[in-house]
Amino acid sequence: MRNELHPISHWHSFDELRAAQEKLLDAALRHATRAPFYAERAGESGLWSLDDVPLTTKDDLRSTYPFGMLAVPKAELATYHETSGTGGAPVPTPTYYTAGDWAEMVDRFLRNPIPMTSDDTLLVRISYALVMAAHLGHQSGLAAGATVVAADARTLTSPYPTLVRIMRDAEVSLTWSTPFECLVWAATARLGGHRPERDFPALRAFYTAGEPLGPARRARISELWGGVPVLDVYGSTEIGSVSGTCPAGTLHFWADRLLPEIHDPETGEYTREGTGRLVVTTLYQEGMPLLRYDLEDIVELYYRDCPCGWKLPTLRVHGRILHDYVVADRQVSAAEVEETVFRLPADYGVLFWRGQAAGDRLRVQIEVEPAHATAAAADLHALLTRAFDVPTDVETVDPGTIVPLDVLKGTRRTAKPRRFFGPGEDWDDAVIQA
Repeated sequence: MRNELHPISHWHSFDELRAAQEKLLDAALRHATRAPFYAERAGESGLWSLDDVPLTTKDDLRSTYPFGMLAVPKAELATYHETSGTGGAPVPTPTYYTAGDWAEMVDRFLRNPIPMTSDDTLLVRISYALVMAAHLGHQSGLAAGATVVAADARTLTSPYPTLVRIMRDAEVSLTWSTPFECLVWAATARLGGHRPERDFPALRAFYTAGEPLGPARRARISELWGGVPVLDVYGSTEIGSVSGTCPAGTLHFWADRLLPEIHDPETGEYTREGTGRLVVTTLYQEGMPLLRYDLEDIVELYYRDCPCGWKLPTLRVHGRILHDYVVADRQVSAAEVEETVFRLPADYGVLFWRGQAAGDRLRVQIEVEPAHATAAAADLHALLTRAFDVPTDVETVDPGTIVPLDVLKGTRRTAKPRRFFGPGEDWDDAVIQA
């Protein structure tokens, strides 16, 4: 299954895009039935229209583990991954990619208004474990000729002061991380006596993923770093990046590579655009094609013109349905609360927060300097009340409470695993698994 890869500029109208989707869809449906799971669903006919295809869920991937979703011989596979969203399930959610899949995913990832070049140094600060996001950024950097710094995440071998030092000394120009990391780096830099808005002149852009990123938090991150653009990339381990940020700052779905639909679980209806659960059909994927795959995210998707001129649908991600809670009969999402927090004036210096759906009340805690605590609490209470109309408690805590100072300072000692020690060494202190 080999299809020609076109640049964004290839599409001149939504009608042209729709025709290309239909053409690619026919081949994608035929290819998918090579997988045992879809072959069984297709039955004797072997071919369907998309209207006849039922939803594919993460549970379907788990129930067919390990090879039921494969549409190619195992000899053609290049990598294996498992999603971070497995959530402790006894059976994992597997994902396979071929070399052809990787070539297409890298081409998709490199669609950016601020592209990577051989002059760039890319810091990858996402876990290199079984999920594929770090590997996608890494491979994309190599394909573009950039120098890649494989910093990983959630590891003791690259504490935050080390990352900030590398960003400054190695003249890191691009980063690939969650949006939260960008805030932590800023806090760490300030703690070390640096000014993020001035002391990192090589920075050209932050590529971010893994969390919904609203306009307010995007603007705050950019402001902290002296106006460096923040380019959101939304996707999943099972599919790769499904969208990217255009020059006008709008998120666009890669609808020439993936066919999106909006699904209403209550009615079972699928629509081409609107608000609801995002369902994706892969149009290029070889190793593990997916038909009407439920990403379990609530989104807004519309085929409408954007100032950038891209003829690709616009996308707004509200977040995982698993991260929504009911407060006083009102559904509240983490993404909505976070966006509200970052509407606070920047002068308050609020970077870190946490919240709790406590029955009939919404409880939100923010880190803020004592001099701004009273004003910040009052302003946030008013913002949250307007946004959600539920009983709300806002608490302020000193900086270093939600994100501990020893994390920002990197004071926890790290060492390679050891089994034999010299005189005077404390083996309880010396052995910290990296």
